[in-house]
Amino acid sequence: MDSVGASAAGRNPGAAPREGAPRVVSRVGVVDKAVAVLGALADQGPATLAELATATGLARPTAHRLAQALECHGLVGRDPAGRFRLGLRLLAWGARAASGLELVELAGPVLANLRDATDESAQLYVREADRRVCVATAERRSGLRDTVPVGASLPLTAGSGAKVLLAWASPEDRPPGLDPDELAAVRKRGWAASVGEREPGVASVSAPVLDAAGRVLAAVSVSGPADRLAGSPGRRYAPALVAAARDLEQRAGLLGPDTTATR
Repeated sequence: MDSVGASAAGRNPGAAPREGAPRVVSRVGVVDKAVAVLGALADQGPATLAELATATGLARPTAHRLAQALECHGLVGRDPAGRFRLGLRLLAWGARAASGLELVELAGPVLANLRDATDESAQLYVREADRRVCVATAERRSGLRDTVPVGASLPLTAGSGAKVLLAWASPEDRPPGLDPDELAAVRKRGWAASVGEREPGVASVSAPVLDAAGRVLAAVSVSGPADRLAGSPGRRYAPALVAAARDLEQRAGLLGPDTTATR
C-alpha cells in the first residue's frame, strides 16, 4: 500500500483513494500528497474540502493546507461556488509540455534536412532549469562528427545553443555572469555561433525556435570539428539554421498570422 493509501487506512478505514488517484510513491511525502490533490481534482472536477479529503484519503487539515499552498502557486483555483478546482497555470504548463513533445516528434525530418544541407550533425535543444537538454538529433552520415546523444544535459553557460536559449529569455531568467550585450547581439541577428566554448575543438551554430508570441521554445543547432567549421561558421551556416527553425515552427503551427519570415 502506498503512503497516501496507508494514511487513509489509518485515519479512516471506510475511505479509500479513488481508482484514478496516483499510485506512484516518490518517497517525498509532501509531493506525493500534493499530486494526490491535483489528481483528485483532475479525476472528479471541482470539489469541496470534504470531497477532496475523501478522494485523496488525506486528513481534512492536510488536504486544506495543501490545496491552499497549491492555490498560492496558481495550480489550484476556486470555482464560483468556492470549490477547489485545477488552476489555470496548469493550462500554460500543459500547453508548453505538449508543444515541446510535438517539437520533438516533428524535428526528425527538419534535422535530417539540416544535416544534409550543411553536412554536419544537427541537434534540437530545450531548456531544463539551468541546463539544456538534447531532445533530438541527426548525425552526420560519415567522417569526423560531433556526437551529442539524445538526453545529453549540457550547461547553459557555453555554446551557441545556450546563447540562443538565453538571448530570448527574460533577463531575470538568465544565470548570472553572462554578457547582456552579447545576448542582445544574438537576438538582433537571429542566431549564435561558438568555437571551442562547450568543448575544445568543437564549433556550432544555432537558431531559436519561437512561438507566435516570440518566446523561445528550443534551439536548432549544427556542430562539428572546429577545423572543418573554421573561419566564420555563423555566416556560413546561419541561413540554413534560421530556415530550419522557421520550418519547424511552420510544421508545429507556431507561426502567428502577423509573423514575418525573419521573426
